[in-house]
Amino acid sequence: MISQDAPQPPEAGPGAGRPGTAGPDGRARARALPVSLGIAWRAGPVLLLAQIAATVLTGAAPVVIAWLTKMLIDTLVTGSGPSLPLLVALLATAGGALALLPHAVQYVRAEHERRILRHTNAELFTAVCRLTGLARLEDPRFHDRLRLAQQASQSAPQIVSDAGFGVLRSAVTIAGFVAVLAAISPLATAVVVLCAVPELVVQLRLSRHRTSMMWAITPSQRRQVFYQTLLTEQQAAKEIRLLGIGAFLRDRMLGELAVAQRAERRLDLRVLRANGTLSVLSALAAGAALAAIVAQIAAGQAGIGDLAVLTAAVTGVQSSMSSVVLLLAQLSEALIMVGHYVHIVTAGPDLAEPAEGAPVPLRRGIELRDVWFRYDDSHPWVLRGVNLTIPYGGSVALVGANAAGKSTIVKLLCRLYDPQRGSVLWDGTDLRDLRTEDLRRRIGALFQDFMCYDLTAAENIGLGDLDALAEPDRLQAAARWGDVHDVLLGLPRGYDTMLSRNFASGPEEDGAGVMLSGGQWQRVALARAVLRADAADLLILDEPNSGLDPDAEHAIHERLRRYREGRSTLLISHRLNTVRTADHIVVLADGQIVEEGRHEELMALGGEYSRMFRRQAEGFQLEHT
Repeated sequence: MISQDAPQPPEAGPGAGRPGTAGPDGRARARALPVSLGIAWRAGPVLLLAQIAATVLTGAAPVVIAWLTKMLIDTLVTGSGPSLPLLVALLATAGGALALLPHAVQYVRAEHERRILRHTNAELFTAVCRLTGLARLEDPRFHDRLRLAQQASQSAPQIVSDAGFGVLRSAVTIAGFVAVLAAISPLATAVVVLCAVPELVVQLRLSRHRTSMMWAITPSQRRQVFYQTLLTEQQAAKEIRLLGIGAFLRDRMLGELAVAQRAERRLDLRVLRANGTLSVLSALAAGAALAAIVAQIAAGQAGIGDLAVLTAAVTGVQSSMSSVVLLLAQLSEALIMVGHYVHIVTAGPDLAEPAEGAPVPLRRGIELRDVWFRYDDSHPWVLRGVNLTIPYGGSVALVGANAAGKSTIVKLLCRLYDPQRGSVLWDGTDLRDLRTEDLRRRIGALFQDFMCYDLTAAENIGLGDLDALAEPDRLQAAARWGDVHDVLLGLPRGYDTMLSRNFASGPEEDGAGVMLSGGQWQRVALARAVLRADAADLLILDEPNSGLDPDAEHAIHERLRRYREGRSTLLISHRLNTVRTADHIVVLADGQIVEEGRHEELMALGGEYSRMFRRQAEGFQLEHT
C-alpha cells in the first residue's frame, strides 16, 4: 500500500541524534593516571617493581657520591676522619653502580615497553571491534580522537611510567641535597627551592598549550596521511598518473603539513622564550647561593669540603627541580593523551544490545515498518516512512536512482544503524531486541563495494565463514560456485597465493603476490558470500553482477536465481534485466516507495520502473544496431 501523501518528518526522539566526540573529556583525564599505572602493572609487575627500585637507587646515588666526596676532601685537608682507602673504595663502588644501573634499566624498560604496547594495542582494537554499527566510524571527530588514542597507546602509558619514575628519582635526589644544603646554608636552600615555583607554573601552561595544539592539528595530520596514501597505494595509481594529478596531491599534502608545522613552530617559539627566561633565573639563583657559601668560607664558618658539596647540591637540586617540572608537564600532557585512549576503550556501545535474544530461523519474513532515517540531525532524511516486507522464501528487488535509499535499507537490515523512527522486524521481533552478532550470522551479503583483502585466495573466501579456513573442500566448492576455482588453482601457489602486490606470496619473500581482474575479484566476493549464505536465512545481493562480462553475468545470474530459491532474498541492481525474475519489485525515489509489484505489473503500469526498463532496453538495442 503506497500512501499518496508525502509523509511528514517525525519529531526528533531519543535515538534521533548521535553523540559528538569533541575535545578531551575531563572525566577521562581524571581516570588516566590510575589507568596508566594499571596498564603498567598488568603488563609486567616484576618489571615495574625493578624499575622503581632502580629509580630510588639512581636518585640516591648523586647525594651519596657528593657526601663521600666531601668526606674525602675534608679528610685530605684535615688529616683526620674515615680511612682514605675505605672512602676511595666506597666512591668507586657508588660510581660503578651508578654507571651500571642505566644499562640494566634500559633493558628492563624496553621489555616493559614491549609488553605495554601489546597490552594497549589489544585493548584499543578490542574496543574498536566492539563497535557493531557504522555511525562512529563514519564520524570524522571520532577518527580524530581515535588517531590520538592510537598515538597514546603507542607511547603514553610508558611516558606516564617514565615520568613517574623520573619524578621519584628527582624527589629522592632533591630530598637528599636539600638536607645537605639546609645543613650548610638555609638561605641558599630557600633561594634554590623558591626558583622552582615559576618554572612549575610555566611548564604546566606550556603542556596545556602543547596538548591543545595536538588536538587542533589532528585533522590536518589525518588529511596529510590521506594524501600520502593516495600517492603511494596502487588503488589510485593508474588514475593519478593518467590525470597527471600527482603534483596537485603532493602540494595538498605539503599544504596540510605546513598547517601543522606552523602551529608547532608557534609553540616552539613560546617554549624557547619561556625556557630562556627560566634559565636566566636559575643562573641568578645558583650565583646567589654560591656567593653565600663563599662568604661563609671566607669568614671561617665553612670548610672547603662544604664548597664541593654545595656546588654539587646546587647543581643537583636545580637540575632535579627542572627535571621534576618538565616531567610533571610531560606527565600532564601524556595523561591528556591517555584520556583519549580511555575514552575509546571505555566508550559505551554504539548500538544498544539486549542481554539475550537470538533470532530464531526465519519463518514469516522481515518487515520495515514506517522507517525514517538520516545519517545526522543536520542532514536530510534518506528514508521517509518506508514500509517494506521481505517474505520468508521470497525475493524482493530494490531499484531506483542513485541516493534513493537502497544501500541505507541494506545497512538497516544488517543493523549497522538503527532507524530514528519506525522499526525493522524479524518475524515480528524488533532487531533492537536481538543480539547483533547472532542476527548477522543469519545474514549473507555481497555488497557493491565488496572488499579485496590483501590476503591469500583461500583467506579471501574463508572470511565468509572462518570455520571454513580449515576445510579446503568447502572453500573450493564455494569457488566453483563462483566460477573462480580454476583461476585460483592456476595461481603460483594456488589457493595460498597472496592476492596483493603489497605483500609477498610466501614466507620466503621470493616474489610479490598476484592481482586479480575486477571480474575475478567479483567472483571471489561471490564465493565468500555464498560460503556464509549456506546457513543464512536472508541473502542480500547488492549489484552482484556489476564487474562481470556478459557471458559470466548470464551464468552467475542463472546460478543466483536457482540459489535464491527457498531463501529470503533482497536483490539490488541498476541492471533491471537481472531483477525482473524477483517475486516483488520495489521502486524507491527520494527515500520513499513510489511503485511496487511484479515485473509485468510494473511494465503495464507505465510508471517509473517501465520508463527505466525501456530506456535500458533501448540502450542495448542501439549498441547492437
